Amino acid sequence: MVSEARSMIAMIIAVLMFCAGPGASAQDRAAGESSAVQKQIVTVRMSDGVEIALALYLPRGSGAVPALLAASPYRIDNDEAPSVPIFPFRETGPIAWYVEHGYAYVRMDVRGTGRSSGEYRYQDNREQRDLYEIVEWIASQGWSNGRVGGVGQSYYARSQWFMAIQLPPHLACIAPYDGNIDTYNASAFQGGIPGAYPHFWFNYVRGLNLYPFAGKPRDLPWDYTYEIGKHPLFDEFWRERTAAGKLGAVRIPVFSIGVWGKVDLHLNGNITGYQQVAGPKKLLVLGGSGVDAASAEYSSTAFHERYLLPFYDWCLKGVTTSYVSEPEVRYTVTGSNRILTAASWPPPNAEYKTFYLSAQPSRSVTSLNDGTLATEPPKIDGGQTSFHYPNPGWTLAAGVASRAPDGSLDTARRVLTFTTAPFADDVTIAGPILLRAHITSTRDDADFFVKLYEQSAQSDELVQKGTQPKARFLTKGWLRASHRAIDPKMSRPNAPWYAHQSPQPLTPNQAYFLDIAIMPTAATVRRGNRLRLEIANSDSLQIESIFSHSYFPDQVGSYTILHDSEHASQLLIPFVPEDGR
Repeated sequence: MVSEARSMIAMIIAVLMFCAGPGASAQDRAAGESSAVQKQIVTVRMSDGVEIALALYLPRGSGAVPALLAASPYRIDNDEAPSVPIFPFRETGPIAWYVEHGYAYVRMDVRGTGRSSGEYRYQDNREQRDLYEIVEWIASQGWSNGRVGGVGQSYYARSQWFMAIQLPPHLACIAPYDGNIDTYNASAFQGGIPGAYPHFWFNYVRGLNLYPFAGKPRDLPWDYTYEIGKHPLFDEFWRERTAAGKLGAVRIPVFSIGVWGKVDLHLNGNITGYQQVAGPKKLLVLGGSGVDAASAEYSSTAFHERYLLPFYDWCLKGVTTSYVSEPEVRYTVTGSNRILTAASWPPPNAEYKTFYLSAQPSRSVTSLNDGTLATEPPKIDGGQTSFHYPNPGWTLAAGVASRAPDGSLDTARRVLTFTTAPFADDVTIAGPILLRAHITSTRDDADFFVKLYEQSAQSDELVQKGTQPKARFLTKGWLRASHRAIDPKMSRPNAPWYAHQSPQPLTPNQAYFLDIAIMPTAATVRRGNRLRLEIANSDSLQIESIFSHSYFPDQVGSYTILHDSEHASQLLIPFVPEDGR
């Protein structure tokens, strides 16, 4: 068992090195290194008798101070490891730096992990209750001023959402950075389609507990991967482990910070979490190219000094800071590096424009069909576009992508594409996007993987040679057709939320209508460039990496997208004025 686990850890680290790239230099010292910080390990008995281990980082001689609580299964014994991208579990932010700024920093091993007793059950009700009890324990300590805030990225951010819905009296604020509110929709079954990430993640967590930076090995016998397979629908297992739909009772200040580059996991949780809480709230969405960039940014003291310290000082110390005067919504526009502001999300000044999927060729890209996104509705006989799968050119590693002549990965050549005409001026998109598709399938289901790109201009000569234009990924969406039923309580305009409770199989070759949610984005498309929609029934291990989806034997057949006047498949895209008004 141990040798198998070591092999798994070696594989995981290799994948992480591939994902992380060069990263950024560590900006936080090892926790507790400063002479101004005193560290101690304590255990706190919960109401059911389980003992929870905490690492307390306290300022020396400062009297009663506010506290930041960070909870995860990543082990307090691993906090001595450096904050570098190859260690993605170091999502605490700069611990010693916060202590030097007058905060107690409390790190918690959630039950069943690290030094805590009990059994791990992935953020079940008991783990959530522990958060309540730890918040109240912190507030009762002599070194505490009675005000507690949540801190941390990813799992730590999810713990903050759960802290908030428990409504502990002494929780004063949360600032979830890069943390979803619903694991089923965010990664386990995106659009109802099984995802690879939770299995990768759980094997990694097991490794963190078996091979910690310090301390004794700890086994996690409960099998999260097995439980995921037992619960392919949004049943009680998942309802217990989601904060979505429960945040309306949260009335403490919330500063939700999302990352456009984490569209595969956390992005939509930060946005919908912000929308659902009822108290004073603000939303900040930053750029970032994925896992490594988001982690490196959160490890930077400059990031915390600019964004989070003003929030915590206002909420936990009662200081009037720059946070108070910031707009309710700020979001980075990728492709232009601007930060725009709004009174709410989606931006109230966004106007949706409809593009119709058409069989007419764009003559701008080589793909299976080279269709267009037209601005005029289709005529009576607008045609249709069929997609046969699996494509003979797909491979296990590259998935639906293929190799271009220069050796680069080509996302478009072996999938369906629909492309706009070149834009006459720069245009900016901001908000959720919706594909309204009329389809038929040769089998009782159909999977849709939808991506949106900004496609650069290139010469007709290169197009005729089959050279692909450069393209910049913007966002994506997923839907299994049998999971098309929408939850009206959770859905918002142009942002459907799926129920995932009672799959509705398709009758082969019968027409169906699907609303396919494409995750929100904000991006500037440059003059002369185009928008390109890509549609397939899978993705690519080499492109999506740990966020990819496996291909199974039931994915053999074809589906057809209809685009005649009676079945006008269309893409709804929100544009904001370039002058910001």
